[in-house]
Amino acid sequence: MVAEAVEVGESRFRESHGRYYEDFAVGHVYEHRPGRTISEADNSWFTLLTMNQHPIHFDAEYARNSEFGRLLVNSTLTLAIVTGMSVSDVSQKAIANLGWTEIAMPAPVFVGDTLYAESEVLEMRESRSRPTQGIVTVHTRGHNQDGVEVMRFRRSMLVPKRGHGVEELKGGGTPEA
Repeated sequence: MVAEAVEVGESRFRESHGRYYEDFAVGHVYEHRPGRTISEADNSWFTLLTMNQHPIHFDAEYARNSEFGRLLVNSTLTLAIVTGMSVSDVSQKAIANLGWTEIAMPAPVFVGDTLYAESEVLEMRESRSRPTQGIVTVHTRGHNQDGVEVMRFRRSMLVPKRGHGVEELKGGGTPEA
């Protein structure tokens, strides 16, 4: 998690998170912490909220009789959690997510698993149409408490250069205290 205190007035500081375009470097790997243990409630609520009606996610008896033998965590919940874990390191200051590609789930995730994640910077380039911004592409991997990779994907984001983020706008993008 990247955090710093930015002086916004005399003896007044505001917490700032994330990275500007210039803070990234190809080859850098960011370990995202803390981990996140997935509960049965997390899985059931997300599954029902997204209208995924497959019983393997919320019917314990059905899941017990499947090849997995227990409830399987909804794969889009895994994607959401692993992506969310990466935000403070790679996209807290992003202007926009430009896309996810190569999403893979090489192993199942079960209720009670704890997820950890890391992102490696693969590519960077300055925007051709937005001179105060750049595009950063990362490869993010999620693994469980046993070190088994359960999720991986590439994600590209539009990131402001230093001095051009929302926080530099008058008021820092938040109401004055």
